[in-house]
Amino acid sequence: MSVLRNLLAWLSVPVICMFALPFYIARPFNPDNNRLLGWTMSRVGRVILGMKRPLEGAQNMPKDRPVIVIANHQYNDDLFVMGDLMPPRTVTVGKSALIWLPFFGQVFWLGGNVMLNRAHSRKAIAAMQATSDAITQDNKSLWVFPEGTRSRGRGLQKFKKGAFYAAVMTGAPIVMVCNAEYRNRTSGWSGRREPVAIRILPPVETTGLTTEDVPALIARCHQQMAEAVASL
Repeated sequence: MSVLRNLLAWLSVPVICMFALPFYIARPFNPDNNRLLGWTMSRVGRVILGMKRPLEGAQNMPKDRPVIVIANHQYNDDLFVMGDLMPPRTVTVGKSALIWLPFFGQVFWLGGNVMLNRAHSRKAIAAMQATSDAITQDNKSLWVFPEGTRSRGRGLQKFKKGAFYAAVMTGAPIVMVCNAEYRNRTSGWSGRREPVAIRILPPVETTGLTTEDVPALIARCHQQMAEAVASL
């Protein structure tokens, strides 16, 4: 039953994207499309998986100003766990290969999201820095998985620098979304997925910081997230 639930949850993603595509074409590169799509896919996915998602600190996610959201990345199923937590007008960051996924890749691109080539770290940092004007001038927020790859429930990995440069350059606060370590375990004969708890930490202000402060900022955020994940 758990295999069937997982299959149906992931089959729902291209189906939802297929129906969303005309909406994206009608409003191309409107960042609020991403929030609506993320909300829909995560809620549908959790219903199919039978997963509950306890949430702490929802009040710590600002809704009235641009923010840089960073979250720990464990599995592709993070889409169902966290997809409905995006603040308004949020763009996300993903690998450039996503463009080739049927329907999902096309709506990801039309959502104005940042496409990065992980093979070129300097170019990735430059691309993140290039989003600074969009954040400040277009009032957009940015959602990033700073580890750059999935940890598969093996603890918080080293952070890449791009999101922190973007935060410092724009003065946008950093909001940390911490989800508990999970390994897609199920319970009972129905194959319902075990709950995954999330805690949103208070914003870390970056106003007045410079690029020289980035290493200390990374270390501070990594420590706070690691402690939160461990406590969950």
